[in-house]
Amino acid sequence: MKKPLIHIHASVALAAAFVVSVPEIRAAGQPPPAQDPRAPGQQQPAQGEGRGGRGGFQGELDDARARQLYVSTDPKDHSKPNYAAQIEAKKRTDGRFEQACKGIIDYKKTTYRSSVGDLDIPAYVFQPLKKRGPKGHAALVWVHGGVHGDQSADMFPFIREAVDRGYVVIAPDYRGSTGYGETYYQAIDYGGYEVDDVMSAVEYLKTLPHVDQDRLGVIGWSHGGYITLFTVFRDVTPFKAAAAIVPVTNLVFRLSYKGPGYQRDFATQKRIGGLPFEKPDIYIQRSPLYSVDKLHTPLLVHVATNDTDVNFVEDQQMVDALRSRKPDLAETKIYVNPPPGRAGGGHTFSRRVDPDTLERQDTPEQVDSWNRTWAFLEWHLRPYEDRSKAGTK
Repeated sequence: MKKPLIHIHASVALAAAFVVSVPEIRAAGQPPPAQDPRAPGQQQPAQGEGRGGRGGFQGELDDARARQLYVSTDPKDHSKPNYAAQIEAKKRTDGRFEQACKGIIDYKKTTYRSSVGDLDIPAYVFQPLKKRGPKGHAALVWVHGGVHGDQSADMFPFIREAVDRGYVVIAPDYRGSTGYGETYYQAIDYGGYEVDDVMSAVEYLKTLPHVDQDRLGVIGWSHGGYITLFTVFRDVTPFKAAAAIVPVTNLVFRLSYKGPGYQRDFATQKRIGGLPFEKPDIYIQRSPLYSVDKLHTPLLVHVATNDTDVNFVEDQQMVDALRSRKPDLAETKIYVNPPPGRAGGGHTFSRRVDPDTLERQDTPEQVDSWNRTWAFLEWHLRPYEDRSKAGTK
């Protein structure tokens, strides 16, 4: 009789491999232990021994492959785009927002100081033309995506819908965003100070008397969804609801999966300075997956199986963790092969917008995702008196 095949889920195998390899991790420059065969005075491994293991490489170096795999840790080697072109593109975006909002939305661009204390953060503010009076409006902090990205005019139809529903929206271009020159671009701090930049938007909202500070929400996509997770994966948060769509969730896994081309804009960041095997504590700290237990705020997460940016094998880890450990707080939905958007396959399935008209290009999946998102936000950000009538706080 044939023995039954045993199937091991990929994420379980990955976790097992990680656990096995943890004892082998040593800080950069730390000498090996005495029993290590590579230590001074110890017998060296035989020729070829240890390939793929702990022994040093014994073969002939392939210069082309070495160059392909090389990842610098020097901030001077961080990507250097055409800053002038980015600044001009940002001016065009600002103009499109101003034109699109004319007569229907109270719009302005402002800055506020990050709580870190080192930068002024540019931000777009969108408000209803007619205000309801003190504490009359809930507010949303709207977080853009991209390792180096910015608030895009493609988001306008969804922001307009938020304002039509009575929300005040503030959309920050946190540190590392494009369109503000070299210093701002190079200040990128993925999963670090950028989260403080976004959360500091709440201080600006406190200057608006018509915003109810007890009805603040946060929403983001991709890298913005990653930041959104970190704003509520903490012991104390000002937000009463959060929505993270196709979020980045696990940098330890992600950098391995994406490879050197993706790794180079992480290892060269000033407050990271290395890859996960060199800086495991930093990457674990900056991976939301490992902070799920801190969630005390209602959270919505939508992902797509055909996402080619934040691949489903990454997002599935977060969905599984939320469903198993935070089922009473997390509302999750997996969209199976939705019609793709303009980038990343299913990664932009819920943001299909005509770039010329700035009108939604709805599919059933996009409509469903937004209907669920609005229902979720409106339930958790409803006025206090409505919550009291429902017997909740």
